Amino acid sequence: MGKPKANSRSGSSGRMRPALTPEARENQLVSLAVDLAEEQLRSGTASSQVITHYLKLGSSRDRLEREKLEKENELLRAKTKALESGQRVEELYEQALNAMRRYSGQREYDEYDD
Repeated sequence: MGKPKANSRSGSSGRMRPALTPEARENQLVSLAVDLAEEQLRSGTASSQVITHYLKLGSSRDRLEREKLEKENELLRAKTKALESGQRVEELYEQALNAMRRYSGQREYDEYDD
């Protein structure tokens, strides 16, 4: 009965759309590997490495590490956004100062470079 499953697996992977990007191809391969690991775990033929891998994924320590990484990524995104916002504020201040100089009859800041 193992062979029909293998044939059905190769049949289903044959119907899979070809990946358009390397990232999509990687995702397809990861998905196939996870499916195979699940099949091995269900049939009792999984290696000790596969079993250990999935046991570690389910541990509370691993969940905390993943949560910590997510929070660190969130913090980096917030810092990046703050830096971009700060740059935009600088541009707005410069535009406002130039506008005030024009209104007062002075040359703009950029004109001093000529």
